[in-house]
Amino acid sequence: MGFFDKLFGKKEKETLDQGLEKTKQGFLSKISKAIAGKSTIDEELLDDLEEALVSADVGIETTVAVIDRLTERAKQDKYINTAELNQLLQQEMQNLLVDAPDYLSADFSLGGMPRPYVILVVGVNGVGKTTTIGKLANQFKMAGKSVLLGAADTFRAAAVDQLTIWSERTGVPIVKQPMGSDPASVAFDTVQSGMSRGSDVIIIDTAGRLHNKAHLMEELGKIKRVIQKQLPEAPHEVLLVLDGSTGQNALEQAKHFSAATEVTGLAITKLDGTAKGGVVLAISHLMKMPVRYIGVGEKVDDLLVFDKKAFVQSLFSLED
Repeated sequence: MGFFDKLFGKKEKETLDQGLEKTKQGFLSKISKAIAGKSTIDEELLDDLEEALVSADVGIETTVAVIDRLTERAKQDKYINTAELNQLLQQEMQNLLVDAPDYLSADFSLGGMPRPYVILVVGVNGVGKTTTIGKLANQFKMAGKSVLLGAADTFRAAAVDQLTIWSERTGVPIVKQPMGSDPASVAFDTVQSGMSRGSDVIIIDTAGRLHNKAHLMEELGKIKRVIQKQLPEAPHEVLLVLDGSTGQNALEQAKHFSAATEVTGLAITKLDGTAKGGVVLAISHLMKMPVRYIGVGEKVDDLLVFDKKAFVQSLFSLED
């Protein structure tokens, strides 16, 4: 427990382990079976590992990358014990995940980042975008930060109402306008209000539609421009929210949004309800993009700062 106590703390470790339980049930049993009693990396082992990785929705390309790395290591270290093989596999999986920035930590502190710290949140409808924003606002508030929400998803009838509910639930103020208002205008007002309030963190929701890249690029570009009139370096984060339970479809969404705007990080939700948690590796590896947060439950504090070592070790951990 010592490693996780230092990294996450006992509570965060338990939340992570419980949230990944469905993924671990199939994945871990197959991995354990594949490497049990093995002292060499042979063709049979690699085939078994490939099946286990693909079944967890790690994806073909990322699975091949893991297998290729293990094959290279096999040329150097032909005879190893089961524990060493287990550790080696974890290391190679960790190496495929892009490192998150140093300023993020398990307690949602922002290190030396500028104030206000502006987060622009993108993602299609239904991925848990509004819920992620609400949880994120709550976590920053619990970390002692003053937070302001901006309801710039003005095209979907329920979007502003849903964010308002989260505002009331978390006690975080919100800036909003009537449905159909210009999203950029809402973003402008939010940043202006956040600066006058002295807010530490500003989180702005955006439209969840992805009818075409040109429309999305135009809309997000306009929002960025009006924000930068007040804060030239903002937004400091463009966070793409993806539904982990959709597996490879989440990867396709990541590709579309990355083509339309400059995404800087990922929040992957609903990992507690799926056996396909391996998609986290596929998305980060193939998009060359860091995962910032993961959603592993329904509770307001079930949004965790992502740590690749903790994530991979949790996949391999057995319940006590």
